[in-house]
Amino acid sequence: MVASQTIAHKAQTETPVDFDAVIIGAGVSGLYQLYRLRELGLKVRVFEAGTGIGGTWYWNRYPGARFDSESWTYGYSFSQELLDEWDWEEHFAGQPETERYLNYVADKFDLRRDIQFKSRVAAAQYRENTRSWDLTLEDGWHCTARFLVTAVGVLSAATLPNIVGVKSFEGPSFHTHYWPKEPVSFVGKRVAVIGTGATGIQTITEVAKTVGHLTVFQRTPQWAAPLHNARITQEEMTHIRANYADIFARCQDTFGCFIHTADPRSALEVGVQEREAFWEKLYGEPGFGIWMGNFRDILVDRQANRLISDFIARKTRERVRDPVVAEKLIPKTYGFGTRRVPLESGYFEVYNQPNVELVDLSETPIERITPTGIKTSACEYEFDMIIYATGFDAITGAFDRIDIRGVDNVSLKDKWKDGPQTFLGIMVDDFPNMLMVMGPHAGLGNFPRAAEYSADWVTGLIRFARDRNLTRIEATAAGCAAWTDHVIETSEGLLFTEVDSWMTGINRNVEGKQVRRIMRYSGGHPKFRERCEAVVADGYQELALA
Repeated sequence: MVASQTIAHKAQTETPVDFDAVIIGAGVSGLYQLYRLRELGLKVRVFEAGTGIGGTWYWNRYPGARFDSESWTYGYSFSQELLDEWDWEEHFAGQPETERYLNYVADKFDLRRDIQFKSRVAAAQYRENTRSWDLTLEDGWHCTARFLVTAVGVLSAATLPNIVGVKSFEGPSFHTHYWPKEPVSFVGKRVAVIGTGATGIQTITEVAKTVGHLTVFQRTPQWAAPLHNARITQEEMTHIRANYADIFARCQDTFGCFIHTADPRSALEVGVQEREAFWEKLYGEPGFGIWMGNFRDILVDRQANRLISDFIARKTRERVRDPVVAEKLIPKTYGFGTRRVPLESGYFEVYNQPNVELVDLSETPIERITPTGIKTSACEYEFDMIIYATGFDAITGAFDRIDIRGVDNVSLKDKWKDGPQTFLGIMVDDFPNMLMVMGPHAGLGNFPRAAEYSADWVTGLIRFARDRNLTRIEATAAGCAAWTDHVIETSEGLLFTEVDSWMTGINRNVEGKQVRRIMRYSGGHPKFRERCEAVVADGYQELALA
């Protein structure tokens, strides 16, 4: 009886599939995953909702959009030829340059032929009898694949605010994530921006340069620090190119895959003058040094965090002329660095302009959007344009928007309703043959550095399965529980866990996302890789393989 069942099952699993693997998303991680799976000789299809490649850098065209990782640490490291050919224009590249770079990569490695654009995945269903996935697009198109690889991004599910009348405004309105491809002029316009997170700060700074009148509606003030961007000279690019090996090696060694690493000293053990001088130095340098390269205890010790918060607050007061406005821009409910720190290029000086007004929504909340503008508890404003910089349903949001169902029709959204549970941020029990590149609980940080490792690990597992004729790979429930417990343990004592932000799963605009949860691994990327590589060294025995 057992033998006949085995033979029958083997016959079913040999049912042809359309693709060896389907990848959802053609952004930074999806493109690289496609390249790696192609190296295995697999038949792969990428489904991309947009009309072009780039993911974050395709969709987010809002004014001022740029990344805060050094550009020369952000590009792919897998091809020496690519490194030799590409010249970065700025130390922190803007959206147009990054989109050009990713298109260059796609063309250089002929990736487009396996990418299907304008193809949003609506549903994915695992079939046990064939050990494969059925995928359905929003337009009804259907296909099957042995492996489902998600490369859906961490910040890709945009959210509008829960404000009455959002759809009633009669003028143009945009969420920053869905910014139009055609130019948008602010000259002579009365513009409202709702939201002052990282995206809002970049947008506000750029819009203020040409706007007629700008009104900023601030929901939560941010601790922000200068980006100090600059163009890269040819001499600098030559030096960077000669040192790529050392640059990427340094990224591999640091906690967050940036070039910055924490100072081993405590903020409390140095003298006041030495501490202030160190912070002045960091504040004047490019990039995340002020956050990632600071004293080791500013993110775990309340007194140390209070000292750095006071320093940044003083800097804000120095830059904003109106002391009342300055105080509104300084966070009072959380400390510096306990949220992801936005890097800015003249943001605080915007509020010195006579044509810019700050509305503190903690004092006068928005009651509704009207056909002509915005009504708060204090007054009604008329606008020609409204910009929503209201963020994302982060990390799990993009998964929630696809009806993903595993063994016995279990819903991934339901399984994660109390918070994600994963194995290494890559696999989930009850969802065989589904692999996540940069999923919840993975090692985050400088995105491409972390994504390359994640995609390489996925590729290695698929190669292992192919070479041994395995058609079913799955994390165990015990493995997921243990990793999830470990993720929670590594976050204990970190001040960020006490703060409402996308890094703790909070989104007031999404039902069920009002309770703090640990969404990312906080043990640092070297420790994350060490754990992943132990699984490989053990021959993947921690997984259920068949």
